[in-house]
Amino acid sequence: QVQLVESGGGLVQAGESLTLSCIDSGGSFSRHDWAWWRQAPGKEREFVAFIYWGGGRTDYTDSVKGRFTISRDDAKNTLYLRMNNLRPEDTAVYICAALSPDGNYRREYEYDSWGQGTQVTVSS
Repeated sequence: QVQLVESGGGLVQAGESLTLSCIDSGGSFSRHDWAWWRQAPGKEREFVAFIYWGGGRTDYTDSVKGRFTISRDDAKNTLYLRMNNLRPEDTAVYICAALSPDGNYRREYEYDSWGQGTQVTVSS
């Protein structure tokens, strides 16, 4: 069973950095592929970044490529998102999610577990 808790969000100025964490206390972290999604006020949930269970492959939405880095530490059951050079348009609630087996990671409905999210606010 997956039990997710995100942390690391906050209020920063444009150009600054944050690192988000997502801990899975359910004990199945290493068996899943993982992703970060985000949802801004009044907008649909948006895919941000993905990492395979082995950590060897990642993917990002175009707007964060070169600025965000997704990583995982299976020994700590933790998923990370390092966010550099933050922009006001990155303001959103950031949510970690565990992908269903053989799911398409860009499809929201193919995730079987979601965290509650952590707020990131970037001021200009």
